[in-house]
Amino acid sequence: MKIFLTFLGAAITEIAGCFSFWAWVKLGKSYLWLIPGSLSLWSFAYLLTYVEAEYAGRAFAAYGAVYILSSILWMWGVEGNVPDRFDMLGVSICLVGASIILFASRT
Repeated sequence: MKIFLTFLGAAITEIAGCFSFWAWVKLGKSYLWLIPGSLSLWSFAYLLTYVEAEYAGRAFAAYGAVYILSSILWMWGVEGNVPDRFDMLGVSICLVGASIILFASRT
């Protein structure tokens, strides 16, 4: 559960940071959006260092699934676009794959 919460926090801060850049470039928001966006992206990178994994690449790969889930939830909650069955199927497949990558017994 701790890993999932860490990944979730990382995903939220990464998406928020990326969205601030999106808002500045695509939505014409003030360049001041880049300040919290940059801090948010720094927080994202820092949070990933708390994941207990033997290799960073494995932790980052497993994180990708939580990022995908969080992105779909962002699309729904912030942008108002309801996920369809293909969004949910894709997220499910990614979460299963991430679990295999992170938790498989390697002997």
